[in-house]
Amino acid sequence: DVVLEIGPGLGVLTRYLADHAGHVHTVELDRSLEPHLAELPPSVDLHWGDAVTLDLAALQPAPTKLVANLPYNVATPIVAESLAGLPSVDLWCVMVQRELADRFFASPSTKAYGAVSVLVQLAARRTGFHAVSRTVFRPQPNVESALVAFRRIPLPERFDRIKPVVVAAFSHRRKTLPNSLELAGLASRERGAQALASLGRPATSRAEELAPEEFVVLTEAL
Repeated sequence: DVVLEIGPGLGVLTRYLADHAGHVHTVELDRSLEPHLAELPPSVDLHWGDAVTLDLAALQPAPTKLVANLPYNVATPIVAESLAGLPSVDLWCVMVQRELADRFFASPSTKAYGAVSVLVQLAARRTGFHAVSRTVFRPQPNVESALVAFRRIPLPERFDRIKPVVVAAFSHRRKTLPNSLELAGLASRERGAQALASLGRPATSRAEELAPEEFVVLTEAL
């Protein structure tokens, strides 16, 4: 396996991964951690920079597993972009804020269900979930966390076209889906209503009512 680790910190997990994987790419933004990462095993490539902006798809050998302890503010873009942007990755194991972990595999018509729920569920199936109390961290954060694992399934065709439709649909949660699509410049209200009709859905439908698979059909109809 080739593991991509985001945020090695002091390198404790990095060294463990190096003992069990063929190769490890680890990405760290904080240069103050450099003394702790100075003597990593030879199978580890250390990359300094922001994981959100680095060209992770160019890493060689290409990563097959993604492991990360992600801050809330970057967890969504990193996970969402890796679904299609890192096609070689077939397994994710990430520690995130509990609220986000619940969103990844939330059901339609629930408060937690959103764009990231649809995108993750179209690309992966959850294989593990473990709640982690704030009391195990030092310093202790103000939020609960969760370790969540999910494995890739085949991406729908034209996933690159589905993603902007999903993002636009959830950009205005209180508006009907045709209105949200029109505000994003993706389709007129009339066209949006016609696309919903092909799903057997009324024009008054909102994004959170549609299952992930329905967004695939909706995009095709548009």
